[in-house]
Amino acid sequence: MEVIHLKKEFLNTLNLDEDHERECKLAEGGLPESIWETYSSFANTDGGTILLGVREHRDSFTVNGLTDRQIVKYQKNFWSVLNDRNKISKNILLNHHVKIVECDGKKLMEIDVPAADRHDKPVYIGTDPMRGTYRRDYEGDFLCTEAAVRAMFADRERYFRRFRDFGRYGIGCIKYGYNQRISSYF
Repeated sequence: MEVIHLKKEFLNTLNLDEDHERECKLAEGGLPESIWETYSSFANTDGGTILLGVREHRDSFTVNGLTDRQIVKYQKNFWSVLNDRNKISKNILLNHHVKIVECDGKKLMEIDVPAADRHDKPVYIGTDPMRGTYRRDYEGDFLCTEAAVRAMFADRERYFRRFRDFGRYGIGCIKYGYNQRISSYF
């Protein structure tokens, strides 16, 4: 029997705020292929939670749950794909990010995807960042433009450049940069 919850009640049950980014996937026949687009989009934006075993409707959720056999199979498949560099560019998850939660006696797989650090972006599907990088906008996963992907790479390069300069010049590079910015005001 399916259980239908109002969104607010369901989210409270799982300790999620209503404005928290989340994506519900039924996952009846295996891990949905779209899970990787959602992983990429959450990692490249503000993070979020993927719930497997739940169908989301406009104002409610249908909790179908997962069997113990499905959970074992999905976890094994999820970690295997996530750690394959030919399928996903970067695994930013730790074991505690994937857990089994219960709702009305039914088991769900909850995957908390944090926002990736600047030095890890872009997080993309496959081996081509221009064709596999996604961002989250409102309630959807959207393929990034080449310009957006290049901007992520440029931001990553600036991040690494700061560390190289610090290693090369020590604290002096910070003081020098600070003094340069202050003197530019006068």
